[in-house]
Amino acid sequence: MVDASTFIFLKRLSENNNREWFSAFKSDYEAARTNVLDFTSKLITGLSKFDSSIPDDLNPKSCVMRIYRDIRFSKDKTPFKTNFGIAISANGKNFNGPGYYIQIQPGNSFIAAGSWYPEAEQLKAIRQEIDYNGSDFRSILTNLSFKETFGDLDREAILKTTPKGYPANHEDIEYLKLKSFTATCKIPDKDFSNMQAVEIILLNFEKIYPLMIFLRNAIS
Repeated sequence: MVDASTFIFLKRLSENNNREWFSAFKSDYEAARTNVLDFTSKLITGLSKFDSSIPDDLNPKSCVMRIYRDIRFSKDKTPFKTNFGIAISANGKNFNGPGYYIQIQPGNSFIAAGSWYPEAEQLKAIRQEIDYNGSDFRSILTNLSFKETFGDLDREAILKTTPKGYPANHEDIEYLKLKSFTATCKIPDKDFSNMQAVEIILLNFEKIYPLMIFLRNAIS
């Protein structure tokens, strides 16, 4: 579970996003990060039981993202992220392909999985797989457990026109126009602080696992 103190730290950080405050409360950050690393370790163990691509000995430190923001090219100069991000794949957060993501942030916690802005060749391969095996793809997205939890694929990145090589009246054109193939599920903060938090998240990830397999097969 994620301790209430971790959420309290993140909330206070959002209200005091400066280096002086962070330095004064560095011990609180270290305690929160330790809590998140322990939580991540349990998620890795659970994921590896149904997704063999996730090593059960994956180091959680390779999955938890830095809290320090890269402000070199950003108008927002606040130095710290106000969330803990966890990205899990065979290579932790440094992956090129489908993966799992968890965000811990007061009032904006969620989980997601899939291929986030895949590179050009992978994007082409995923679209081709949808074109060739549309019925399998649709059966995944229309599965009741998937729909009840995730609804549909995210629509944050979509072409305004049809992708090259596909007709506008293609049965799956709205999916072929996507540039990112992920699905997201909001998780209440209280569920993260529940004693069964790991089980709750793993159950939801199991529901999206068929999509992960489809995406991996597409780019393999």
